[in-house]
Amino acid sequence: MKFKLQISILYSLLVVLGINAQNNYPTQTIRGTVTDRDSGTPIPYVSVGLLGTEKGTTTDEKGEFCLEYIPVGRYNIQATSVGYAPIILREVMVASSKEIYLEIQLKENTHKLGEVIVSGQTNKSRPLNNMALSGARMLSVEEARRYAGGMDDPARLAASFAGVSPNVGNNGISIHGNAPHLLQWRLEDIEIPNPNHFADISVLGGGVLSSLSSNILGNSDFYTGAFPAEFGNAVSGVFDMKMRNGNNMKHEHTFQAGILGLDFASEGPLSKKHNSSYIFNYRYSTTALLDKLGGKVEEGSTIKYQDLNFKLNFPTAKAGIFSIWGTALIDNYKQKPEKEMEKWENIDDRQTSKSNQKMAAGGVNHRYFFNNDTQWKNTIAITYSKANSDMDVIDYSQNTTPYLVSANRYTNFIFKSSFNKKFSSRFTNLTGITYTKMLYNMNFDMAPHEAATMNNISQGDGNTNLITAYNSSLIGLSDKVDMTIGVNSQVMTLNNEWTIEPRTSIRWQASGRSSFALAYGLYSRMEKMDVFFVKTKGTAKTENKNLGFTKSHHLMFTYDFKLSDDMRLRIEPYIQFLYDVPVMADSSYSVLNRRDFWVEDPLINKGKGRNMGIDVTFEKYLTRGFYYMITGSIFSSKYCGGDGVWHNTRYNRNYIVNGLIGKEWMLGRNKQNVLSANLKLTLQDGERYSPIDENATMNDPDKTVRYDETKAFSKQLSPMFLTNYSVSYKINRKKISHEFAIQGLNATGYKEFHGHVYNSKKNIIEPYKIATSLTNVSYKIQF
Repeated sequence: MKFKLQISILYSLLVVLGINAQNNYPTQTIRGTVTDRDSGTPIPYVSVGLLGTEKGTTTDEKGEFCLEYIPVGRYNIQATSVGYAPIILREVMVASSKEIYLEIQLKENTHKLGEVIVSGQTNKSRPLNNMALSGARMLSVEEARRYAGGMDDPARLAASFAGVSPNVGNNGISIHGNAPHLLQWRLEDIEIPNPNHFADISVLGGGVLSSLSSNILGNSDFYTGAFPAEFGNAVSGVFDMKMRNGNNMKHEHTFQAGILGLDFASEGPLSKKHNSSYIFNYRYSTTALLDKLGGKVEEGSTIKYQDLNFKLNFPTAKAGIFSIWGTALIDNYKQKPEKEMEKWENIDDRQTSKSNQKMAAGGVNHRYFFNNDTQWKNTIAITYSKANSDMDVIDYSQNTTPYLVSANRYTNFIFKSSFNKKFSSRFTNLTGITYTKMLYNMNFDMAPHEAATMNNISQGDGNTNLITAYNSSLIGLSDKVDMTIGVNSQVMTLNNEWTIEPRTSIRWQASGRSSFALAYGLYSRMEKMDVFFVKTKGTAKTENKNLGFTKSHHLMFTYDFKLSDDMRLRIEPYIQFLYDVPVMADSSYSVLNRRDFWVEDPLINKGKGRNMGIDVTFEKYLTRGFYYMITGSIFSSKYCGGDGVWHNTRYNRNYIVNGLIGKEWMLGRNKQNVLSANLKLTLQDGERYSPIDENATMNDPDKTVRYDETKAFSKQLSPMFLTNYSVSYKINRKKISHEFAIQGLNATGYKEFHGHVYNSKKNIIEPYKIATSLTNVSYKIQF
């Protein structure tokens, strides 16, 4: 009934808006800047035009351009300049409600003028980072909004890429069999805490949905391995997200209402004279709102979440560019026990729990150009995360006993400084240092079983430092061969652990259609602070305090073949070897499989891991209103624990196949409205799990399911098939647009595995599966 009501409301609104639509054809402005890809400095006198039209202009001395009165639709935009390789941005969508602002980067030709004529081309997957020659892809905001299953969440969109394993109930990112908590989240070049709502509850490293709105994010880079030397403290992948600047000439606003909350965004000039701007986005949602709009909330649950993102930009005439940015979230969750005792089946039915979480990150950036080839960038930032959780158990006599109490607070003060120097068209160097002061205060108590007294598992209060330095050079060996060489080094003062990590890559542009790249790097990552302060049972000693970094060798090969202007094939075989992995002595336990937010045992750096496979991407970019992408991965993910035996990792799914397809239709009297339909299908092998130790489970006081760890992850679930879709209709009117959308997540209702539980009514151990399915109906107005 609720779904039918939603459809009726949408249909009525569409009819009303269609009747009142204006006859005049809406237009919009395309503005932007053109900069040198290596140095970041503006390029004046660049020709910028719309292919197939007579619309064109040139950039001014600041590298800025403006194209006015552009009719609504999609356009191919070309930028050309003497001494630079031309570039074409394809299928840029122009809508009536918001100006289009493009940041175009041109690569300087390495050959002498007149030697070679380069035809304009584009690679939409090319990363923003010019040092990334392999293992990286640009994630565009437009794709995040368009791809089915993305739910306007960049983390869920990344699950469409080759080598990434998707989930339903959480957005944790598992790359090449690595656990989600090994991914590094970055915002504005700073490592930040997990930026997801209800983070680290269902899976360490993931959450329910991202707090970073697509209304404020700019194009970003996603790395699946062998990343450049500037990235430290990461062994799996890096999600390097950027915030865009607000419109510095015109105020624009967005309001959206849907299952995922109420959104309001605004941007505009703070001072047109000085080109300063602001942009912010605020979202709020509660259980009551979800229920009224048709969202499914577990009975007895109460949830509330909100987030805020903002960026202020202040260009100056002589002192450089200053920006102030921030992101924050607040989450509240409460779960009441099942009221009717006769319905109690497992201990979860008798638990009451609550969780309060806060996360914030913000900073001040400063960029200064000494000349046309030298850029100095400094950032002062602070990150903050706090999580308080409580869980009680009610027995059959209605007595309540504390079972778990957790209170963690982490604050990082960060200073980062880097110099980027372009010595010539063939040589660019980036050198930088990052200093992080880490303050921690944590306490975790947990009862060994129901009705028992809680034990202190982890406790710490203090501070430490993480210092990272890096140097990376991009060298043009010839007109067709680029090479990077660099080194990253980091020191953790908590236990004086340090590393020196070489990185290198090379790419050969064999022809106008094909290229080959090879990249290698050594990487390391420190454990989360709670691990260092785990107390050994019986002695209460903190034996993990001397744990070293987890280290990893990455080797990746990339073959890119351009079948046509809008179609490409990418093949990427890789191998990753991890060592010094924290494991438990004489046990199969390894942090490579960690997904719970606590660790309660002493660990040693004697574990290993090995991931190898091949990723394939066949993609047709959006042209003439149609696109598709097929990604496939075949891989093996193994680890060696403290028992000295090689096992499958939890995330060794062996294969993943994604198929995405979408179509746009331009409708209306003047073809100014856009109807879009998108579909994503995913097939991947099942998650691994260990055989159940029935005797140990039945002898446990709480009947907590115990597993046979001598055969760790030797069992595998059946393959997972997921269906996601999205349908939207955008009505463009003069200076305003209305968009109606329906997004379906897990439309076929696949039940995701969440472990095993003991059913007291049936006296059996059974798998615990949840069908997380969401239909998000939303309305957006932009003006």
